[in-house]
Amino acid sequence: MSAGPSLLESTRRQFLSGGAGGIGTLALASLLAPRSLGGADGSAGFLRHAPRAKRVISLFMSGGPSHIDLFDPKPLLTERDGEPIPKSVIKDHKFAMIKEADPRIKGSPWKFARHGGSGLDVSELLPHTASVADDLCMIRSVRTETFNHGPAISFMTTGSARYGRPTLGAWLSYGLGGEAEDLPAFVVLASGVKIQPLLDSYWSSGFLPSQHQGVEFRSRGDPVLFLSNPDGVSSAARREQLDLLGQLNGRQLARFNDPEIAARIAGFELAYRMQTSVPELMDISSETAATHELYGTEPGRPLSFANNCLLARRLAERGVRFIQLFDMGWDQHANLAKDLERQCLGIDRAVAALITDLKRRGLLGETLVMWGGEFGRTPMSQGRGEDYGRDHHPHGFCMWLAGGGIRPGMTLGSTDEFGYHAQEERVSLFDLNATVLHCLGIDHRRLTYRFQGRDFRLTDVEGAPIRAVML
Repeated sequence: MSAGPSLLESTRRQFLSGGAGGIGTLALASLLAPRSLGGADGSAGFLRHAPRAKRVISLFMSGGPSHIDLFDPKPLLTERDGEPIPKSVIKDHKFAMIKEADPRIKGSPWKFARHGGSGLDVSELLPHTASVADDLCMIRSVRTETFNHGPAISFMTTGSARYGRPTLGAWLSYGLGGEAEDLPAFVVLASGVKIQPLLDSYWSSGFLPSQHQGVEFRSRGDPVLFLSNPDGVSSAARREQLDLLGQLNGRQLARFNDPEIAARIAGFELAYRMQTSVPELMDISSETAATHELYGTEPGRPLSFANNCLLARRLAERGVRFIQLFDMGWDQHANLAKDLERQCLGIDRAVAALITDLKRRGLLGETLVMWGGEFGRTPMSQGRGEDYGRDHHPHGFCMWLAGGGIRPGMTLGSTDEFGYHAQEERVSLFDLNATVLHCLGIDHRRLTYRFQGRDFRLTDVEGAPIRAVML
């Protein structure tokens, strides 16, 4: 496997240790400046072509949205509602919560219709999303091997079900850096009902230097934890403290060449700049009434997915490389009819608004938007009666992409007639990640990092860009 950025890491270390005086003022300024590790000529080793996208916005529906109730209509489920699903379909698969020996088929109670010139099938639960159907690329054949939330979300965010690997956002921060001086390259926003824990490992830098981990922006209190100065400490006093810390840490960095010391210096300096930039960013009251009407936003409203979508557009405008929105509450093991409707109502308008807003501002072409969760839901019901739900389902489900070099208005792949197995054009997470990296100009096989004696990459030893979905 190519060592790509590992050579770059070696070059960085030589730079930090070079010179009779160690790291000086100019070198430190260079370290702290926003940067891209790859040049347009591909000199970094992993940038192989001109990028179509500059950034990514990931809309992650944490819990597992039901593909067969939202984007993958299956008339057969309605025809055979209440019948046991054939044993040949489920084979020897295990389920997270279904305990019945003969799980029963459950058709969707919601109607589907085709929308736009592309004729994309969308449930009546998502009328606003349906209005931007021609901007979406629907993939109906995504599959994974992990059916419990923690490992499944870890897999979808890092490419490994085991904790400790870098997330996609961290890889992009490491590989491309950020474009903004006063904001992180990787920002996380969360909303929704916390049914399942939302772990900070889902935006971890793993074994990459810690400066590449995601920074969570909160809707209550300080936007970023520990960002504000303590009572009695002025901005000028904080500046003096950071200058002294920078000198001391710089000496240690020159002596030991430890990348975590560099990360600490960069973190302190970025936090200082963020004291001004983040409050301004988070204050959406400056947006026009028309924009608030488009998104359905309310300034000051806590834990709002709509507010977070608007913030995602603002972050994209300011040069943040990877923006990840987690919306919790999609784990409908019971009360599916009520809870799925509530979840869709909370995200539908804002998702369509984000696509529309990015497009009218000329940002969609350079911003890759992703929508999906850690898996889908079973075509069989969990429980009986009106309060039924659906169990976890990794064997075939839907995700969609938009913008950033992705072909709009198309559908790729399919599941079988029960919506159970990915059938045509099966897509793995490694394929998806390879596609995302390709849209950003990166050869996924070359973006590597040496750790514990071997080269790691986001796509491990698998995956290939999905050529059919790219412009």
